[in-house]
Amino acid sequence: MMTHSNNLRVLHTNPYWLRFNENWIFNQIDNLPDVVTNHVFCQRTTNLDLFPAEHIYSLSKTAYGFHKFLRKAQLKSWQVALHRKRLLKVALENNMEIVHSHFGHFGWNDMLLSPAKKHKHVVTFYGADVTMLPQTHPVWRQRYKELFREVDRVLCEGSFMADRVKDLGCDPEKVTVHHLGVNVDAIEFRPRQWNKKDKLNILMASSFREKKGIPYAIKALGMLAGDVDLQITIIGEASASPGSQKEKEKISAAVEEAGLTDKVNFLGNRPYATLMKEAYKNHLFVSTSVTAADGDSEGGAPVSLIDMAATGMPIVSSFHCDIPEVILHGETGRLATERNINDIYDQLCWYVDHTEEWRSVANKARRRMETEYNANIQGERLYRIYNKL
Repeated sequence: MMTHSNNLRVLHTNPYWLRFNENWIFNQIDNLPDVVTNHVFCQRTTNLDLFPAEHIYSLSKTAYGFHKFLRKAQLKSWQVALHRKRLLKVALENNMEIVHSHFGHFGWNDMLLSPAKKHKHVVTFYGADVTMLPQTHPVWRQRYKELFREVDRVLCEGSFMADRVKDLGCDPEKVTVHHLGVNVDAIEFRPRQWNKKDKLNILMASSFREKKGIPYAIKALGMLAGDVDLQITIIGEASASPGSQKEKEKISAAVEEAGLTDKVNFLGNRPYATLMKEAYKNHLFVSTSVTAADGDSEGGAPVSLIDMAATGMPIVSSFHCDIPEVILHGETGRLATERNINDIYDQLCWYVDHTEEWRSVANKARRRMETEYNANIQGERLYRIYNKL
């Protein structure tokens, strides 16, 4: 048992506490050592039954949601000033030692230059805030430079994202790679087996966004269906945004063109517990992310890859952002080149042709998740980052 010498008071900021698909943020906070007292600063609360928090400062009934923030990239100065004033008040009144902003653009919103400030500022970047926002709204290049001068530590999921943050002008000394974690100990390890005489069950789970690369995976599965009896389950749904609705149309078209209409079961959005229950009904997990035309990307890697690898399910993913840091190609899973349907098909075929290797791949993947992506271990590591500051 690790001993902790210092008690810490940490204020976590995010516009919503907490969207149902942001359990990976909750895992970071929930797995910090008991000597850390966590507080939450947000504009609006939601899903408190799933993500309870003891100390919450919810400021209004509306929030600067991620997509809303993108549409209004030119924030009014009075909005930013009011937000910062409220944040400073909460931080001072509660003697916060760390303010941890989740997402880079919200970190800029939380940036305090007041001489009254007593806390250290930590910002975690997660993906589109690094790769998309500075491309679609160049004003953020300057804003991030302002943030990088003020911030004390920038956390990134992996080395790819860390390099992108440095490219945007952050001092390398301020950048730390800190993997996201899942509750590996609570995930049953059940290495999959498959008899070639049986149906091969494929699981996909993600939001319907271009960066998820779902149509490419479906087309590759259509090729595989010529040789293997498949059943495909897709968990996820489109948001109200035009881009997501367009991606839904592309997915539906890909299913029809691949001749998979009677082989695909769309479950829509489902909570984490349902995803994990479905995981054990399937043999392979497919998640072939790409960089979208507008620069949107995973930045790091989908947390679903960690969850699925921990269950013992073989994975086909892509050489995208920090995914190769989570799934080691040829060792803990199989990766394909982005948008390369033939390559995705080849990786799927490898599993079909090497069923005797599944157990070895699953064992190696589980060990990697236990050591590098275990929420308990990552909680201790995050505490040490805080404590060092």
